Amino acid sequence: MGKPMLKKLSFLFVILFSPHVWAVLDIEITGGAVGEHPIAIVPFSWEVKTRGLATDVSGILSSDLSRTGKFALADESKFQERPHHGDEVDFEKWRSLGVESLVVGRVRPGSNGNYQIQFQLFDVYKRPEASDGGPAEPEYKLKQVIGYSLPSSAQDLRRTAHYMSDLIYEALTGEKGIFTTRIAYVTVKSQAKKKSYELQIADMDGHNPFTVLKSHEPIMSPSWSPDARQLAYVTFENKKSQIYVQQVDTGKRTLVSTIRGVNSAPSWSPDGKQLALTLSRDGNLELYTMKLSTRKLRRLTRNSAIDTEAVWAPDGKSIAFVSDRSGRPQIYRVSANGGRAERITFLGNYNSRPAFSPDGKKITMVHGNPEGYHIAILDIESGVMDILTDGQLDESPSFAPNGSTILYATASGKRGILSAVSSDGKVKQRLVLQQGDVREPSWAPYRK
Repeated sequence: MGKPMLKKLSFLFVILFSPHVWAVLDIEITGGAVGEHPIAIVPFSWEVKTRGLATDVSGILSSDLSRTGKFALADESKFQERPHHGDEVDFEKWRSLGVESLVVGRVRPGSNGNYQIQFQLFDVYKRPEASDGGPAEPEYKLKQVIGYSLPSSAQDLRRTAHYMSDLIYEALTGEKGIFTTRIAYVTVKSQAKKKSYELQIADMDGHNPFTVLKSHEPIMSPSWSPDARQLAYVTFENKKSQIYVQQVDTGKRTLVSTIRGVNSAPSWSPDGKQLALTLSRDGNLELYTMKLSTRKLRRLTRNSAIDTEAVWAPDGKSIAFVSDRSGRPQIYRVSANGGRAERITFLGNYNSRPAFSPDGKKITMVHGNPEGYHIAILDIESGVMDILTDGQLDESPSFAPNGSTILYATASGKRGILSAVSSDGKVKQRLVLQQGDVREPSWAPYRK
């Protein structure tokens, strides 16, 4: 085997089988950043008889909002009152805490044994004095920003609370929330000298995990469909790489690519009708698109180098991918119909695992330099790259559906965990699973 072939196989090994790809997961939020918008969330009253511990609705709201780094939660121990409805609020007591927004609420009995969650978001502000010489306006006033009464079953209380967080977040920032979205990831556990791989889905805060697929062979590259109802992924269940598409709700899965050689790195088109794939059917690793209704393939690249990790731009017109055609892994861009590829990363000698921001203006990636492998973000128009993390083995970045946050895999000691960083690099968090290692995170789009 000649040196060029050894070089290519070495690159493919790094892309597909790096030792730090396989880690173990259990999720809990362990850190955040101090926010800017002062807000108080009063513990909700629980007016329903229940068996066991009641879901802490207001606690979920506090956790959701604090993780964004955009809110400074008032210290509950300093609350001078605990109202559950706007009529009970003494404005002066909240003004003394310096809060700008106030959330109050209660959980009440609903129909058919269900619950009714009532909550209000208030803007606490100072009224200006009249400037025309007339009488002054009342100096202070509470202004209700939003107020809802939401039905919920006992099983859906946590998800309903996340929905409330979405409503509050959007009302205060003008940006759509992400608290009801989900994430997919791969976990690896070692038992009796055997490894067990699981493809799992959980709420974006790590709660309510469930297993999509369990195997003693590697599972890789989960990719969400645009409607968040299907996952494409790679398995080695039959001692070879194969690509499946699986329905999340029913568990039904379909084998879509099992050609001889490599089948890897599936990525959905924005309309959900095609996948971009890396295949070696013609002897070299090249990019293809597959029309899912017919399984018809279109070859996109023709190069002696390795081309892999294709991701579709949100407008569906182009595809970004990784190639070593310049000698080291760099990110290129090609028309979704094929043609001449354009190199778009030039800083550093290693850039891989591209992912587009939802608006298509930026790409996040793994950027390698002498200090390690970090998560970076590239402004496509200006070409400016910002390095967001400082870990040694950061990888597999995935944008939240509103573009505010990037989820990625990293290492903590000998253990694989998930972390998140805001797209401006200011807010950082760690998400740690209880057992095993975790890798290959993928943040779901908004469900349609």
